[in-house]
Order: sequence, then C-alpha cells, then structure tokens
Amino acid sequence: MNHNRVTVFRKEHFNAAHRLNNPSWTAAENKAVFGLCNNDNYHGHNYELIVQVTGEINPETGYVVDLKILSDLIKQQVLDKFDHKNLNLDTVEFKNLNPTAENIAVVIYDLLRAKLDQQLDLKIRLHETERNFVEYPSERR
Repeated sequence: MNHNRVTVFRKEHFNAAHRLNNPSWTAAENKAVFGLCNNDNYHGHNYELIVQVTGEINPETGYVVDLKILSDLIKQQVLDKFDHKNLNLDTVEFKNLNPTAENIAVVIYDLLRAKLDQQLDLKIRLHETERNFVEYPSERR
C-alpha cells in the first residue's frame, strides 16, 4: 500500500456579479450589514479559486488526481455555471442563498465533492479580493 499522501492544487479564475441581501430584512438593515455590497444594481468580483486535492499517489500513474481531469471538472461544475454571471439572477445555486464568499465556497465544494473520488480530500480556497478570501472546509480546533 502506497502511503505517500500528496496535495495538488489547481488555480482558476472567474468573474461574477452579486448583491448581498437578506430578503427578510428591511432595506435599512441590509444597508447597515452589507454596505456597498447591498448595491441595488449589483457589483462584481474577479474571483480566484484554488482547488486543493489530497490523496495517495496512484502507483500506476504517479498522480494523486489527473490535473487535466480536475481542470475539466472545475470548468464544467464551476466556471460554466458562474463565470460572467450574476450569481443572484443567473444561477440556481444562489436563487435562495446569499452569495457571500463563504456560501460560494461551500457551493463549489459540494459541486466538486459529488464528482471526485471519495478517497480524495478536497478543500476550496476562494479569493473574493486580493485581501479577502475564505477556505472550506476549515478545521475545528
């Protein structure tokens, strides 16, 4: 049994617009909590996505996961759905879910997790801006 666990990374970019808003709150409450991110006409980000996959090296291929296959999976499950879209208006995933960076990361994780070998560990890091990013899942301490 090969016990060489290695982590591989794939970095992608997508551009999307969103509006942070809780429909059960008043306009004033939404403005107070979300500020400029509550803009009625939406606003956009150039998201940077880092998909981290950890597993044992396959002795036949030398791969943890074929990065071409991972790249194609990210394109199908994430980029084709979210790139150059208004997340609130154009996607099923955020029709009733506030498209915060946190929620976007969890949605991306779920989309990819369903298609990846269960033996592989998956982590998503999503940069919304150069300085703000989230990671899912995160370790409990």
